[in-house]
Amino acid sequence: MAQAPARPRGGFAHFLHRQHGSHRFRRLAWWGHAVGGASHRHAAAQVGGALRAATRLSPEAALAHWHSSTEGLSEAQAQRVRRHAGPNQVGTEKPLPWPLHLWQAYRSPFSLLLTALAGVSWLTQDLRSATVILAMVALATGMRFVQERRSNRAADALKALVSSQASVLRPGQAPREEPMARLVPGDVVALSAGDMVPADARVLSAKDLFVNQAAMTGESLPVEKHARALAAVADPLAADNLVFMGTNVVSGSATVLVVATGPHTFFGALAGHAASTERPPTQFEAGINQVSRLLLRWMAVMVPAVLLFNGWGHGHWLEAFLFALSVAVGLTPEMLPMIVTSTLAKGAVAMARRQVIVKRLDAIQNLGAMDVLCTDKTGTLTQDHIALSHATDAWGRPDEGALRWAWLNSQHQTGLKNPMDRALLARGDLAGPCAGWTKLDEVPFDFQRRRMSVVLQPPGGGAARLVCKGAVEEVLACCTQVSETGQVQPLTPERLQAIRAAAAQLSAEGLRVVAVAWREMPAQAAWHVADEAALTLAGFVAFLDPPKDSTAPALQALAGHGVTVKVLTGDGDAVTRQVCQQVGLPVSGVLLGPQVAALDDAALQTAVREVNVFAKLAPQDKERIVRALRAQGHVVGFMGDGINDAPALHAADVGISVDTGVDIAKEVADIILLEKSLLVLDAGVTEGRKTFANMLKYIKMAASSNFGNVLSVLVASLLLPFLPMLPMHLLVQNLLYDFSQAAVPFDRVDDDLLTQPQRWNPDDLGRFMLTFGPISSIFDLATFALMWWGYGAQSPAQQTLFQSGWFVESLLTQTLVVHLIRSPRLPFVGSRAAPALLATTGALAALALWLPQGPLASWLKLQALPASYFTLLPLLLLGYMACVQWAKRAWVRRHGWQ
Repeated sequence: MAQAPARPRGGFAHFLHRQHGSHRFRRLAWWGHAVGGASHRHAAAQVGGALRAATRLSPEAALAHWHSSTEGLSEAQAQRVRRHAGPNQVGTEKPLPWPLHLWQAYRSPFSLLLTALAGVSWLTQDLRSATVILAMVALATGMRFVQERRSNRAADALKALVSSQASVLRPGQAPREEPMARLVPGDVVALSAGDMVPADARVLSAKDLFVNQAAMTGESLPVEKHARALAAVADPLAADNLVFMGTNVVSGSATVLVVATGPHTFFGALAGHAASTERPPTQFEAGINQVSRLLLRWMAVMVPAVLLFNGWGHGHWLEAFLFALSVAVGLTPEMLPMIVTSTLAKGAVAMARRQVIVKRLDAIQNLGAMDVLCTDKTGTLTQDHIALSHATDAWGRPDEGALRWAWLNSQHQTGLKNPMDRALLARGDLAGPCAGWTKLDEVPFDFQRRRMSVVLQPPGGGAARLVCKGAVEEVLACCTQVSETGQVQPLTPERLQAIRAAAAQLSAEGLRVVAVAWREMPAQAAWHVADEAALTLAGFVAFLDPPKDSTAPALQALAGHGVTVKVLTGDGDAVTRQVCQQVGLPVSGVLLGPQVAALDDAALQTAVREVNVFAKLAPQDKERIVRALRAQGHVVGFMGDGINDAPALHAADVGISVDTGVDIAKEVADIILLEKSLLVLDAGVTEGRKTFANMLKYIKMAASSNFGNVLSVLVASLLLPFLPMLPMHLLVQNLLYDFSQAAVPFDRVDDDLLTQPQRWNPDDLGRFMLTFGPISSIFDLATFALMWWGYGAQSPAQQTLFQSGWFVESLLTQTLVVHLIRSPRLPFVGSRAAPALLATTGALAALALWLPQGPLASWLKLQALPASYFTLLPLLLLGYMACVQWAKRAWVRRHGWQ
């Protein structure tokens, strides 16, 4: 397929867009809502012709039309079609060509302003200033360009580790898994519960196939699909013999013929039309935007004041204008895009080393802010290696009858085989006694009935048997009889009570219990859910799923990091309680699925505060619980890997799945674990918090230091008969300071800053600026006094000496503030920065001392400072450090640090 052209955008925005663009299925529902019916009509007009033609053809005619067969295309045929059709991908962007990316890296307000200042300097014959400013532009642009190219490559490499597969048929071969991107028109694909539909396709055969296409059509309930040909269809989305890319199979099975891929699918056309519509900002982007608005408000006040005071006071309005522009630049953390981009990319790479793949980079912030983790029990708290324990009759006595029926059910069902099916089929010794049975039909599993049935013909003929297995209560609801010592007895209330007690006893022992029942069936064309009635209970099959050894320490680690764990499971409450007890998770309350369904939203929000175990849940129950927790102000993570987890994964602040999960779970998740372990997730939480902490460091450092400088400039404009610094001085100082902070993404983070979730709080940032910014201004004023009275720099003729003295002091205090504000501890002793940050700030300090004394001084319009200045300067710096440290302690006592 021809890839969508990249939308012109710069740096950080472009980088985030690329990450979100890859997350296509999660965005689809929002696109449909945002652009409304017009978008759907536009998409339907683009792709409707081919799809409408497919609906009118019989399965055989459709195969002939696409030059395929019931066994699919050969590999050679598929390769020929692929060369013409391209990859089956939607919404991907070509990497920007390097010249265009370089332009985007340059095209920032900072660089444009510097270029304008260089132009003015050149027009006024100040070629030195123009040369220095253009060198600054080249340095800033180059840093941003190189870092973003590296970040983009790292993100692409991580995304390549996770791909969805489709079960493709090839002539003479068993169905094999291939990446969805390799599908071509004419391929025949097998679908079952949990699968993503990989392309627009014509149904060839289907058995109780129900597809969730709410993201495409808004229909809240799954839609049943059939293989029959249809008459003329106006809207392809209404055709029940088509399935569409981006939807998912809820239950049943089917084989389908791919008729459209990539941009030629309905989804592809919709994505192309919606690409011009901006999505709403995420919590992460909203936080960045709030910070930007805060700084813009301060700029709107400070910059005009500096312009007016200097213009009226000195009478040089052009100079005052250029100085005010430089102040505006000084108040803006212009390297924020580069810092954020590199911090997120570094965090994603670090998380990948810990077996955590980040699909959406701004999800790192949500992971760090997470304070509630909702997780399934199976495979997360337990080993996900379910072993068959034993089988019993209906009263809990050992009996092999139920085991044979369960084995036949698992052997012949074609839906999504779960770990219990695999544990049953591992009993190869049952293949002989159960041989000769022929499958006639099946009624697939779904999460409402919580059971599934197969219809089998016994060896040698005779009446067909419907064999049903599933959750205990759901199977018992269909039973009217019970097998007792080989005799069929009515299921009286007394017997039912005893049977439930036997099942409860098995669950209390920590076993997962499946009920098995059967009935003889008359001959008929097909069997349906309604036939699951008047069953005879054969007994129970019990499975052992022991807890992981790592679960207890992982729960302790998460608790130590301020994350509350809540268990959301479809299993019964007895076995869930038992597992929680074994892993050391105190049960504060249990709520069952039917109880959740009976509560309104307000009552559920109250209930989820205290309850930490939710059992026998349907998929919609999990989603409601997640939304209720979010409504309480929590940042919620949901960890799941099944089709029933998809709604909750979508509803959570951060959806977490595993690389062995079903396709729909992996597609809607933000983060993929390569190892299904809470310890791995805890490591990801730690990395997420480190990433966020380092981003917040830069914002605090830059905002407070720059605000202090601008405040000093404002005061100096009122008191001095000349500018306290030239515009070029401010810009050089700002650039050097930003260069020293380029290593912030690689900085260490104190352990005690990782113990609690972290969130954006722009109001705190405003208070932080007002607290720490004026401290630097106090010592700036002390430097003014030293230069004015100590060295006689009191007139425009001595302004270069004055400006040189403040230039050095200001750069050194800005260097120190990096180490003072990066941690609430005592700098260099209680908390030491990473070597990279020590190196860049050390280089900045050395450069600050050298520039006025070195050969570049005249170029920068600086002059050498007297030796006595360097004996007094350490006293100013020590006093500054002491005041900031005192203010930190007061701040921590009142507000905490993060």
